[in-house]
Amino acid sequence: MHLLNYYWYFTKVIPVGLCNRILKLGKSKKLEQALTRGAKKDQPLDKQEMETLKVKRNSKVIGLDEPWIYKAIQPFVHTANQNAGWNFEWDWSEPAQFTQYKKGMHYNWHRDSTAEPYPSEAGSSFTGKIRKLTSVLVLSNPSEYKGGELEFQFQAEDPQFNKGRKIKVANEVAPKGSIIVFPSFVWHRVKPVTKGVRYSMPTWHIGYPFK
Repeated sequence: MHLLNYYWYFTKVIPVGLCNRILKLGKSKKLEQALTRGAKKDQPLDKQEMETLKVKRNSKVIGLDEPWIYKAIQPFVHTANQNAGWNFEWDWSEPAQFTQYKKGMHYNWHRDSTAEPYPSEAGSSFTGKIRKLTSVLVLSNPSEYKGGELEFQFQAEDPQFNKGRKIKVANEVAPKGSIIVFPSFVWHRVKPVTKGVRYSMPTWHIGYPFK
C-alpha cells in the first residue's frame, strides 16, 4: 500500500493534567512484563522463553480501559486518519496500554498488525477485525529520560534485510502530551532507554480487513 504520510504528529495536545492523571492511574496498578501478540498470559514463560522474548521486547505494561481515555485520544486519531490521507475505516479501540521503559528496556523492529483477524473468542467488538491505526501518547517530558527514540522504517517489508531510510521522532520534538498516529502495519521500534524512565500509552484502533 502506497502512503503519502507514514505518521501524523500532534504536539502537546493532551493537557499535562490529563497526562498526569493517566500516569497516576497506570502507576497505581501492578505492571506486567510485556508480551508479543500471540503469547498467552495464562501460560507462564520459562526462563529461556523470557530471555528470548526480551531480545524482541522488554518493557512493563498494563491495560487501561477507561472511557475518558478514549474520549481524549480518539478525536486525534480521526483527524490524523483524514489529514494524512489514509481514510481507513475503523470502529473500535482496544484497551490502551500504559507502558514503562526503564534503562535498557526497548522494543525491537515490529509491526502492530497481522494479516489474521481477531478470532471469535476475542469478543464481538473484535471478531473479524484487524489493527489499522496505532496512536502513541507521550507521557514523559524529554528531560526525564534519554534514549527511547521511536523510529519508523518505510522502505522495507522486513527491516532486518534492508538498509532503507529511517525517520526518527526525536525526544526533543515529542514533549509530554504529544500524540503520534501511524498505520499499524508500518515497521517501527523503540530504541533502548539509556537513562531515566520513559512512559507512553499506545492504543490500537481496529476495523474490518482492507478490501
